[in-house]
Amino acid sequence: MRLLITWGVCLLASLARGQELLQNGGFESLDHWDCYSPFKCSLTTDKHSGDHAMLVENRDHYYQGPSQDLTVTQGGSYVVSGYIKLQNDLGASQNLELEIDFEFPELTRVRIYYQGPKEGVNFIVDEMSVTPDSVSTSNVNLDSEIDRLRKSNINIQVTGANSGADVKIRVLQKKKSFPFGTAVAAWAYNDGSKAKYRDFIHQHFNWAVPENALKWPTIEPQRGQKNYEPALTMINGLRSHGIKVRGHNLVWSVDQFVQDWVKALHGDELRQVVKDHIGEAMSRTKGLLEHWDVNNENLHGQFFQNQLNDPSYNLELFRIAHAADPQPKLFLNDYNVVASGGSTYDYREQAKQFKAANVGLYGIGVQCHFGNEELPDAGAIRRRLDVLAEAGVPIWATELDVQAADENRRADFYEAALTALYSHPSVEGILFWGFWDKAHWRGDSAALVAGDNVQLTAAGRRVLELFEKRWMTDETHTVAESGTKFTVRGFHGDYEVQITQGGRTQTQTFTLGKSDQTVNISL
Repeated sequence: MRLLITWGVCLLASLARGQELLQNGGFESLDHWDCYSPFKCSLTTDKHSGDHAMLVENRDHYYQGPSQDLTVTQGGSYVVSGYIKLQNDLGASQNLELEIDFEFPELTRVRIYYQGPKEGVNFIVDEMSVTPDSVSTSNVNLDSEIDRLRKSNINIQVTGANSGADVKIRVLQKKKSFPFGTAVAAWAYNDGSKAKYRDFIHQHFNWAVPENALKWPTIEPQRGQKNYEPALTMINGLRSHGIKVRGHNLVWSVDQFVQDWVKALHGDELRQVVKDHIGEAMSRTKGLLEHWDVNNENLHGQFFQNQLNDPSYNLELFRIAHAADPQPKLFLNDYNVVASGGSTYDYREQAKQFKAANVGLYGIGVQCHFGNEELPDAGAIRRRLDVLAEAGVPIWATELDVQAADENRRADFYEAALTALYSHPSVEGILFWGFWDKAHWRGDSAALVAGDNVQLTAAGRRVLELFEKRWMTDETHTVAESGTKFTVRGFHGDYEVQITQGGRTQTQTFTLGKSDQTVNISL
């Protein structure tokens, strides 16, 4: 059972707090809180802090809970947090920490209230807070952040240039080091008649992830009937073109994505079957994958924990995976954590728990599925990423897509999301969740390319402009104009320096990382 607080407004995420708006948010009395019959509110010493908390009983509708009127600023952004303890959910008490954010584009007077546990569930609330968001990202120059994070100096030093008037030096980036990737459909990639789809991936991405081919229900829909070949064929093809591959996913805890034959298992048999599957999947892909999403969307589904009556089994899954193969980096992967903020703080706490448990967690994947016709808010994205970064592990945007019927709006949406993600210091990689209209779960309104000829849409052209022009380095200098010592600020990656003099060209190569690079050119 999860608590929901509903205001019917846009959820955001933030870090800093301003002046408290609530009265008696510590529930040291019943003052300022409205509790309407038939449900009843009373003080209890079963509290999270202070001397008292509020006990809510006799609820006969899911929406019944204590409420309070607030005065807010139109267009303002606010942080709300609090604690709730469910008293009689399936016979067990649970503690849930709440911390979510929201904004009011048009309202100035609102009523905040607790909503969510089904009727008949009693709960205790404490430490409720509503404060203005005191951090604004409107003044953050994202291009400057990208320059700071994703570039280093290339210091060119030229010697032996007796007459430098005709010496031309081109600093050309050949490959980017930052991971830009996509989900890949095995049925299309492995189909020889769809070579243009495959060629687009090879030409424009340096990372990939099988969309469905490595999921357990795809590999083993019926017990004992296994098929790894489509996934392995695709993975080997991608790797042969220098593309690194993530593994997605070992298990998926959301009930609707668990095979019926697995749902029929219990106890030791279920544990053994899961362990065997993880071991086999990691063995069959050994040396081929950089990452694995271990237990997909575990914030939103707990099938295995519930079936085994073992809340800590999600940690055990990581231990099993890490023991089976310690080389791939292991990830959590979930949604409503960046594109929206409903689970941002829960995800931070989960990541902290896994890190503290030392079960092999490397990073967290954030599924950035933005709403239909929703312009991604760069400020909200960065604030949510700031929250998640508090867990102290790297972040990968694992499943990015936007949706807009108009190609140019879609282009704007993708640029906004990509720029916000790429400019954040904790983000180590960004992958689209598909790009072709004929192989995209959201269809043509999310596509970068369309049709059998895999033609670029306006969104695709914008993305390639970012990836291959604005976020790649290609500068030409002459010794006559720039001198024998000059600096190029370059994106991280592999480079070729082309020196042309008197119709003759020589080349040098190097790799630019986070440290500055000096290139000595002797003429």
